[in-house]
Parts: sequence; structure tokens; C-alpha cells
Amino acid sequence: MSHALVLQSDFGLSDGAVNAMNGVAYSVDASIPIFDLTHDIPPYDIWEASYRLLQTVTYWPETTVFVSVVDPGVGSDRKSVVIKTDSNHYIITPDNGTLTHINQKIGIKEARIIDEKINRLPKSGASHTFHGRDIYAYTGARLAAGKIPFEEIGPEISLDEIVNLSFYEASIDDGLLTGIIDILDIRFGNIWTNIDRELFLQLGIDYGDTIEVTIKTGTRKVYKNLMTYGRSFADISVGEPLVYINSLDNLAVALNQGSFAKAYNIGTGSNWSISVRNRA
Repeated sequence: MSHALVLQSDFGLSDGAVNAMNGVAYSVDASIPIFDLTHDIPPYDIWEASYRLLQTVTYWPETTVFVSVVDPGVGSDRKSVVIKTDSNHYIITPDNGTLTHINQKIGIKEARIIDEKINRLPKSGASHTFHGRDIYAYTGARLAAGKIPFEEIGPEISLDEIVNLSFYEASIDDGLLTGIIDILDIRFGNIWTNIDRELFLQLGIDYGDTIEVTIKTGTRKVYKNLMTYGRSFADISVGEPLVYINSLDNLAVALNQGSFAKAYNIGTGSNWSISVRNRA
């Protein structure tokens, strides 16, 4: 029985790129169940691709195969890899930092370089700009369909060789809790941090307490204000800011029925920090 194949990219859906990847996978084995994680990653945004994998992978059954293609270095000497996570999922991707969040939060059990001599769509050897179709979708489909075992995809590499983006864990120092802005809840403009609920509650905070929130990009302060810690958006009036725990059990900040990110031009990544302090 074929395992699920889940595709992610920055290709969008306005042309035939994603459909071509689906076609390649379907041609390998028509019984493969193929799903989309997202194809709306902002162009070249490796950090967001990394986070969306973390957001999704463990909600799928073990042995699900993920293909993530955000590949500004396509055609260069960057490696193509397949990894097996500590949660027993497979991810196929360019080795450019896309595995950062998985490596930090879930763990990588084993990694292999894709041998393109045996893992490349037949008759595609002259193409060097669409590895998502010619290598990643093709290899992912073969792995999901059981036509090639993980151990035969290519030579094993040390986990220390996997490329990681800069990443900082949240921490508390003298009552000040600091983390990074991992991602945006894009449609609604909420900001999601890497501060988990258990660490946040070490500040002795209860629902209804007042929280001081400071946001910086590098050393430049872009926001500082007091807001309420609430269970949900119903705890505040429309247009007011709120600190809450999101669906991934991490600290988040929102404007009720508004976009916090757009209102204050907030970005994401390890250069964007957020600090909170109990002011109750």
C-alpha cells in the first residue's frame, strides 16, 4: 500500500508547476494519495518553509513522505536530501535550511543525499531549473509507493552536515521572557512566537493579567505596549490587542478582527524578537 505524499512549495497555483509535480507522482504510481501542504510560501522564503513543516508533519501518520521545494539555489552545488525524522516521517528537500525547525524541535534520525543518477525523472537530464518536478516529486513518489527504500535513495551523510538557519530558543532572564517571531498566521495577521505555554506560565500569569510586550527587529524597537492575556478573542473588544496561546501551544499576539502584523509591519525569523513581562 502506498503512503501519503504531501507537497509544499513557493510555486503558487497560477501556472502548471504544481500540477506537473502531481502528474509525475501519479505517473510513478496512480494509487499514491497526494496532498498539498501549501504552495503559497513567499518566494525564496526558506524560513517559512521550515516552519510550515514543523506546523504540519506530526499530525500525519508515520512514514508519510513530505516534499518541500523552496529552492533559490536550484542548479547550484547545494545538496538534495531525504531525511527520516525522529517521528518516523520522511522529508525530501534541498539542503538549504528548510529542515531547521524539524531538526530543532522534532529531531532527525538519518539523512541521505539523493543520488540523481537513479532518482531523476527519465528524459529530464537536460533540465536544471525544476528539481521540484524532476527529482523531488519523482523521488518522493517512488519512496511513498515503496518502489525504492529509504536506504537506497543515496549515501548517508552526517547529521552535522545538514544546513541550519540561525535559531534561538526562548528564555527567561530576571522576569523578562524573550523569544523570536517564528511565523505569521497569514490570513488573520496574528504573530506566532516560539515561546511555549509552559515557559510563559513560569511568569506567574493568569487570564486577564496585563502583559508588557516589546518587539524588535535586530536592535530596533518597532512596538511596545501593554495588553491583556486572554483565552480567546472574545475576551477583548474589537480592535484591541491580545496575548493568547495558539493552536500549537505557543504564545501569540493578535488584534481582535484586525491584522497585528500589518498594523505594525511585523516580520518573521530569528532577527525578529519578542519580549514579554508580567505587569499585573
